[in-house]
Amino acid sequence: MLLHGLGADGNDLIGLGPVLGGFVPDARILAPDAPEPCDMAPYGRQWFSLADRAAMVMYQGASRARIDIDVFLDENLEALGLAHDRLILAGFSQGAMTALHVGLRRVQSPACILAYSGALVGRNRLDDEMTCHPPVLLIHGEDDEVVPSQATRDGERKLLDCGLDVMAHVLPDLGHGIDERGLMLTQKFLQRIGIAS
Repeated sequence: MLLHGLGADGNDLIGLGPVLGGFVPDARILAPDAPEPCDMAPYGRQWFSLADRAAMVMYQGASRARIDIDVFLDENLEALGLAHDRLILAGFSQGAMTALHVGLRRVQSPACILAYSGALVGRNRLDDEMTCHPPVLLIHGEDDEVVPSQATRDGERKLLDCGLDVMAHVLPDLGHGIDERGLMLTQKFLQRIGIAS
């Protein structure tokens, strides 16, 4: 499951499908559109508003988005006949924030979470709310001009403190995006946790 960034839609990440599908044979790639029109641009979608980036407002937005995403995930896993531990939950930018928020609070753990250029929203509440411990991959460009790479460093520390298996990479000479290095690190991560061949 690929969750896109703010102001984009599912088409923005579906191009990663063949690459990720090459890492995981017989994978089914879904890249849904976020439910809300983007309130900061004349086009695109959002999982929650980022017009106010106060920590509590973002946490509340991610928590509301989680309700719909949990239902969507459950329905699609059932329709595909897949167990919850076969779900790879991935996201870019706001989609990474959302994937982390949802994935760490699922009743049944996903196989893993892949978060590119994101941040850990509501990390001060994670100790009380985390319900599962999936392995997590964090990848961020050191030169990210949209979401500072410090967000991944902070998220890594918190997730390690919570006892999760975390691999984090801050890549030099990369802005707000996913490059070949990030994809190769994704493959290595999936191989290490036994998902990719």
